[in-house]
Amino acid sequence: MMHAGPHRLAPPAPWPRRALLAAAGRLLAACALWPCGAHPALAQDLSPRAYLITPVDSNALLLDYSRLSGGLQFNGAAPITGAQADVNLTLISYYHSFDLLGRSANLTLVQPYGWGDFRGTVADVPKSAERSGLLDSYARFAVNLIGAPAMSAAQFADWRQSVLLGVSLEIVAPTGQYDPTRLVNFGGNRWGFKPEIGYSQRLGHWLLDAYAALWLFTANGAYYPGTATQSEASVGAVEAHLSYDFAPRLWVSLDATYWWGGTTSLNGVPNGLTDQRNSRVGLTAALPLSAHQTLKVSFSDGAYISYGGNYRNVSLAWQYGWIGGRPDAP
Repeated sequence: MMHAGPHRLAPPAPWPRRALLAAAGRLLAACALWPCGAHPALAQDLSPRAYLITPVDSNALLLDYSRLSGGLQFNGAAPITGAQADVNLTLISYYHSFDLLGRSANLTLVQPYGWGDFRGTVADVPKSAERSGLLDSYARFAVNLIGAPAMSAAQFADWRQSVLLGVSLEIVAPTGQYDPTRLVNFGGNRWGFKPEIGYSQRLGHWLLDAYAALWLFTANGAYYPGTATQSEASVGAVEAHLSYDFAPRLWVSLDATYWWGGTTSLNGVPNGLTDQRNSRVGLTAALPLSAHQTLKVSFSDGAYISYGGNYRNVSLAWQYGWIGGRPDAP
């Protein structure tokens, strides 16, 4: 899940009414989903400790619920006023770590599901929509480059982190609910790719994380009403986290992210008003429930939103982790 930069582009010529309604409906959906913590394949993700390593053959199953509510800022890019959305998002994900040429690596697979309602006045006409269905699925592959080789559980028990440097690639597949005859969809009907570099350094009980990424997208060739083509320019994103360990697996993190770019085009005509310059801040806390179970609570809000969703997001996640081929007894 877009305003003009220092040199603001002139707005394009007025669109036909049907094109305006189509763009407005799609913007409502896109902006509603863009900041969701349950869909890390978006620039607004706040994911502390994303580059910490685990022993080889570590596994984790995660169930997450997020509630997003708030308004939408269109910066004059569409004739929409009073835009609001309330969205519920759940996801299930699976994580597995392995040895890649002597380096610690991992793969995460995620499938989200959402339901919610979207409201707004479009070209002086009240519009609303309720949707439920699958969002686009995605996968994330990450590998450590500096700071930690692949280790067994016994070796990992004696290892102490200093500086870590890793890279990752997220791939979003167009598997979500999408109907080109509808203005609002949970799926994007396009592929997304996010190469990222991540840095992590431990200083006693403190942990500092910083990431830099670039989102790349293919075009949606079946944009409403199914005959238009919508594309989006690349989106740059930076993210930082400062967390403190009170005990093993018990920690609290202060989170922040900033992203820019993403100008959208309809049939090759760009709209400079959709260029983003946005940021969010949040808090995350992790609480161990048992040797294998962890509960994580997070909260985030818009710090500066020039274009897109300005949401308050509350998320609750349960994780079960184990080492080896099958889950251990609770």
